[in-house]
Amino acid sequence: MNAIETAIKMETDAIKFYREAAEKTKHHGGKAILLTIVEDEKRHLQMLTDILKGLDIKIQDVSPLKNIKTVFEAKKDEMMDRISASDDELEAFKIAMEMEKEGREFYEKNISLLEKDTEKELFKMLAKEEIEHHKIFSNTYHFLKDSGNWFMWEERSIVEG
Repeated sequence: MNAIETAIKMETDAIKFYREAAEKTKHHGGKAILLTIVEDEKRHLQMLTDILKGLDIKIQDVSPLKNIKTVFEAKKDEMMDRISASDDELEAFKIAMEMEKEGREFYEKNISLLEKDTEKELFKMLAKEEIEHHKIFSNTYHFLKDSGNWFMWEERSIVEG
């Protein structure tokens, strides 16, 4: 299996995991964040699939952090509900952080092995987005773990600073 085929499998697995985690998550904000990341992963999957088919693609540099900030602003009241996350929900976010870390490492490691510039640029962009996804999941984890003391998006925001 080549790097692009492996990346397709990774993105497919991420979509499945994040979708299932969203279905099980009771916290409105946590669910919205997971579903937003699913859309990012679906976009990644489409670009990888198109490259594998030999199609020309337009590599879009999208900022997942900006998208999540929009989701947070739209769901702010629900996010601030004092719903405590279950251990299973927190574990799902820990797993998500690890998946994004491994995804970044995979993309960075394989850039030099690719032959086409478009493929290299795509892997660079995907590595960058995996870093942002990791930050999002980390912030969400800490927010859900102790929302009373964590000012995720307003006072200690990773989005604005």
